[in-house]
Amino acid sequence: MFPDLLRDDVFRLETRRLWLRWPRAADTALIASLAGDRDVAERTANIPHPYPPGAAAEFVLKARAGNSGGGTLALGLAPRARPTELVGVISLNRRGDEPPNLGYWLGKPYWSQGLMSEAAQAFLAMVFSLTNLADIHACARQDNAPSLRVLAKCGFRPVGPGVEFAPARGGSVPVERFLLSRGQAANAEADTTGADLFPPHMQTA
Repeated sequence: MFPDLLRDDVFRLETRRLWLRWPRAADTALIASLAGDRDVAERTANIPHPYPPGAAAEFVLKARAGNSGGGTLALGLAPRARPTELVGVISLNRRGDEPPNLGYWLGKPYWSQGLMSEAAQAFLAMVFSLTNLADIHACARQDNAPSLRVLAKCGFRPVGPGVEFAPARGGSVPVERFLLSRGQAANAEADTTGADLFPPHMQTA
């Protein structure tokens, strides 16, 4: 799915405040600390809480293998001033015949700064420019206002409610589904809240 350029761990994507880069073994302590926070983990489908010993190292190995193989792409977010300090992760994973799915998490100390929107906009623009993908899928719980805002800023449009399998949450959970098509990505202003882009039942904040 991804070209050779992205399959080498020297790859970097620069934004105004961030570097997006491959996860490394040296990131495991920060991943365990930040992703293991209950408020972070419970917003995701795949991060367990309590966070098991060794899970961060397993994630890094799996992410690097997926990146190298070109079938998935997982990049760590790090401040440009502190490129070794991972603060979150963004990823794109193929799921059968469906459009690939966007996933992300950000450490709680870095919430409410617009960092994930900044990273996601750059990540999606890069993916569309370097691949022939037509669409990208995402989902979020209706009460997860920060995630809804990220998706709105990136140009995603809601396609209706559904359920998603969330192994770390013990089964399937109700979500709102979104789709981003080529040519629609990342045109929103940086201060867009996204509330007017969603149906009333999703306007949580």
